[in-house]
Amino acid sequence: MNLRQSLAIAIKTVRKNKGLTQEDFGVVSSRTYLSSLERGLKSPTVDKLEEIARVLDVHPAAILLMAYAIQARPLDRAGVIEEISKQTQNLCANLR
Repeated sequence: MNLRQSLAIAIKTVRKNKGLTQEDFGVVSSRTYLSSLERGLKSPTVDKLEEIARVLDVHPAAILLMAYAIQARPLDRAGVIEEISKQTQNLCANLR
């Protein structure tokens, strides 16, 4: 499974878990565009992912993290999440 496909699953899963329809995204996207994202036909820009995440009421990084976790085997998902978190913390420690 490639990243576009796992991102599609992540977006659709979060949307359904939040009880939202594709039409609920009308302020940031057309239903057709959201449908193409959820089918893995298109990839969103960072700006569009941020807009979609705002409607979903989650951080855009959480959607990306979920997409990468989906690519891992189910038993490895917690490890993937932990590793990405550690790497992010280490990289941010160098910010001034």
